[in-house]
Amino acid sequence: MNENYILHKAGDRGHADHGWLNTYHTFSFADFYDPERENFGVLRVLNDDSVAPGMGFGTHPHSNMEIISLPTYGDLEHRDSMGNVTVIRQGDIQVMSAGSGITHSEYNKNKDKQVKFFQIWIFPNKRNVQPRYGQITLDPSERHNKLQQVVSPDPDGPGVWIHQDAWLHLGKLDRGTGIKYSLKRTGNGIYAFVIEGDLTINGYKVNKRDGMGIVNTENLEIVSDSNSEILLMDVPMEL
Repeated sequence: MNENYILHKAGDRGHADHGWLNTYHTFSFADFYDPERENFGVLRVLNDDSVAPGMGFGTHPHSNMEIISLPTYGDLEHRDSMGNVTVIRQGDIQVMSAGSGITHSEYNKNKDKQVKFFQIWIFPNKRNVQPRYGQITLDPSERHNKLQQVVSPDPDGPGVWIHQDAWLHLGKLDRGTGIKYSLKRTGNGIYAFVIEGDLTINGYKVNKRDGMGIVNTENLEIVSDSNSEILLMDVPMEL
């Protein structure tokens, strides 16, 4: 693998099982620290979380971070200091611009099943903005054998928006499907995370829960080697 590619295998992620929380960290987080895995450009956190029935994260603060939650199973209840009380379900996407400072909590709303979600943190390009909350329900048909934009810098674009020149896309690909992606901004890098299945990206094999960071490229060629799901994060490399 050449110097423009970084492969983070699923089994090399940080892992902690707290009983109520089973979590995997692609990048350094909490008790997991790897100086080679502190971030990928402005992408700071990619956590793969499973929360036990009725349990969750108590009220805690954030500031100057764009925080995105993508539930993949179950129902996550959100409360924050802006007065929002919502439930985020599979198929939804949530964003918070923490800005000048917020507090929030997240709990598994159900007493009989887990909730599973990806938590993504991105450094913003504007500091101390007014805190903001957004949530929408995505149409899964828009990612069948193609890429669905779910995050962008454009408040009027598809998906939710953030204070950063970053674009996130989801794809759900049948075996044998090939797709191409062109980066949205010169100088950005791309971080590909395999949610399910097996893929070949620019000739390199990646598998379930692997992450691959790519720099100094303008295009990706992705082939699905099995039925698969992918999250692409097109992000600035300069902090």
